[in-house]
Amino acid sequence: MKNTVIARNYAEALYGVAAKLERVEPFAELLDAVAGAVKADPMVHSVLMSPRVTKQAKSELLARALKGVAPEPFIRFLAAVVHRGRQGLLSEISEAYQDLVDLHLDRVHASVLTAHPTDRELEQEIARRLSEVVGKTVVPHFRTEPSLIGGLIVRMGDRVFDGSLRRRIRTLKERMLQGQ
Repeated sequence: MKNTVIARNYAEALYGVAAKLERVEPFAELLDAVAGAVKADPMVHSVLMSPRVTKQAKSELLARALKGVAPEPFIRFLAAVVHRGRQGLLSEISEAYQDLVDLHLDRVHASVLTAHPTDRELEQEIARRLSEVVGKTVVPHFRTEPSLIGGLIVRMGDRVFDGSLRRRIRTLKERMLQGQ
């Protein structure tokens, strides 16, 4: 719980800077890329987490790696994170920052389970219709689950829309058994 609060505080600080610079989304992409690199590359992870490497050396390493790619305020933010020994929270900071970006852009994420693989056109139509229903921009994340038989299940936060054929068959079966 404490790390979540700390990560949110760092995310809010970065968001404040990004909003002033009108770079909210680019900063989200940069932060996600840095957090992903730290998580995915064992060498980068071990250097940034090592107590044998000074905080100054870690900051300089990040600054050199991001020179020409990231703006100076973003690099200074990462240096502040490292200076306070919070580089282990980069993934959590990135997640908290993404939540702020979603609020800023008035969008929500939805998990969409379909029985069969979808094409780009169908995915866009589903996103459009969900956006109409919710009143916000919906960013769908598609997965295929053959056991649905047909239809789809949409999850947005704590809301679930189950339009699967599997549910309809189960409901029909329950009604038939109650009628005996």
